[in-house]
Amino acid sequence: MTRFRESVRSLLREQVLDAAYDLVAADGWGMLRMTAIARSAGISRQTLYNEFGSKEAIGGALVQRELERFLLGIQRELEAHRGRLEAAARAGVEYTLQQAVDNPLIKSVLLAARDGSDGDLLAYLTTRTEPVFGTAMALLDAYAVEAWPDVDEESRGLAVETIVRLTVSHIVQPVAAPQDSARRIARVTARVAYPGGLPPD
Repeated sequence: MTRFRESVRSLLREQVLDAAYDLVAADGWGMLRMTAIARSAGISRQTLYNEFGSKEAIGGALVQRELERFLLGIQRELEAHRGRLEAAARAGVEYTLQQAVDNPLIKSVLLAARDGSDGDLLAYLTTRTEPVFGTAMALLDAYAVEAWPDVDEESRGLAVETIVRLTVSHIVQPVAAPQDSARRIARVTARVAYPGGLPPD
């Protein structure tokens, strides 16, 4: 029975997040209302409040879910270039930046924030970044330990932090096409990892 309740709760959360995702993508975070989420998800407002407590909690859960999806995609890109640091970094960053362009939720939030009309949800990627950075860096560091055995621990840690922070910066404020930014970020990351000179790729 306990496992059944947990499954039902998990399905309910996904149902709510799917509804919130669609509403934010269509109208922006600033226009999102708990009543609209409950109606779209087919549940009562009380059930929604019991599960999440607030709109801000839903925002945090939305960002966390998108982050997890990003990280799974990044992991696939990295594995496809295992052993080639710069190529792996470039593939992972380009995937992430392209997703930021194509993902309806992220695109809606970023465009609204750049217009100055809606920056609340973006705060989960900027002023509330520690969970985002921590999760991303933990995954990348675990990968780097195995995939880049010739990089010393300090350089590896700096390279992982560099790629994560630069990538998030380019998501928030893009300055070039994803492939161009990815090439530059990968180059910087490789130089940080190999301060004595880049190995043959």
